[in-house]
Amino acid sequence: MLPGFDNQTAPLTDNELAALPQVVSLLKQHFGRDNAITNIGIQAEFPELTDARVRKIINHIRNNNLVPCLIACSKGYYVAETEQEMKDFEDSLRGRAEAIMAVCESIKSQMVQRFGGSYELRLF
Repeated sequence: MLPGFDNQTAPLTDNELAALPQVVSLLKQHFGRDNAITNIGIQAEFPELTDARVRKIINHIRNNNLVPCLIACSKGYYVAETEQEMKDFEDSLRGRAEAIMAVCESIKSQMVQRFGGSYELRLF
């Protein structure tokens, strides 16, 4: 869990784990960008889920390879049709990770300026 985001990042609940096979089945039906399903669309099928919990479930699905090639774009979540889509999604993830790391570096510098001393950047 992440401090300050306890509810959003908590492990999947028993109810969420029970719904997981149905969510997986739903996502596998959304093959190709033109058939993407939004977070809101998933919530319509599973009203007990919040947008943050849908993202948590998507993360679990990806990290456990339950829906291979599940990616996202502004249209929603879908199973990639091409290798290029996968590469583009990977590039997007790397770009976001780099942007987050840039903020971490800035925060580290600001801590040194404000509080003195030195702070080591912790990656993980």
